[in-house]
Amino acid sequence: MLSLDHIVFSGKDLNNESKHYTDAYDIKVIKGGEHERWGTHNYLAYFRNHCYIEWLGINNPDIARQSDNPLIQHLVHLLDLNVEEPFQFALRTTELDEYVIHFQKEKIPFIGPINGQRKKPDGKILTWRLLFPVYDYKKETLPFLIEWDQPEEERIDTNMVNDHSISAVHFGGSMIERFATIYQLNQNNDGKFVLDNVEIIFLEEKTNLQFQID
Repeated sequence: MLSLDHIVFSGKDLNNESKHYTDAYDIKVIKGGEHERWGTHNYLAYFRNHCYIEWLGINNPDIARQSDNPLIQHLVHLLDLNVEEPFQFALRTTELDEYVIHFQKEKIPFIGPINGQRKKPDGKILTWRLLFPVYDYKKETLPFLIEWDQPEEERIDTNMVNDHSISAVHFGGSMIERFATIYQLNQNNDGKFVLDNVEIIFLEEKTNLQFQID
């Protein structure tokens, strides 16, 4: 089953952008590290239901603007417009290659898998793969898929996990039928998509990505 892996914020001053959440919810936020190949860096807040918030910023504009990673292209576009907000989210899977086959079978355009890595402040390297269903980031949003190479206990310091959960994601960035087909998800009787750790509540109109912290 798919899980919410993380919600991505666009930001220029990541320390300042994340401070709103540290003040409002009394959560711990840490420096994540740098993505040298993409010209970006991040701050992170981990939650007890195995997901996190990522504040993503650019620390090397020349590299970021040349990136072929759809997430970085989307980020560059938003920051050019001075938009700092939650704009994307990742769904975690252990069957990324199966989704490649699914996309090919259903003739769903996609980019990837893309190999990613981040150097943590302690020098350790984390690695993962990303898969993007193609979308026009100026008009819509489709979450991307992520598969980690390391288990959670190697990636996350349990002392940094906050005693809160992200319980729901409110999403209206795509047509509901298209969303269900791409991610092989079914709605429950309440019209929600139930993931392993959160609910996705589909909005009738396109609006900013929203989420609920409990």
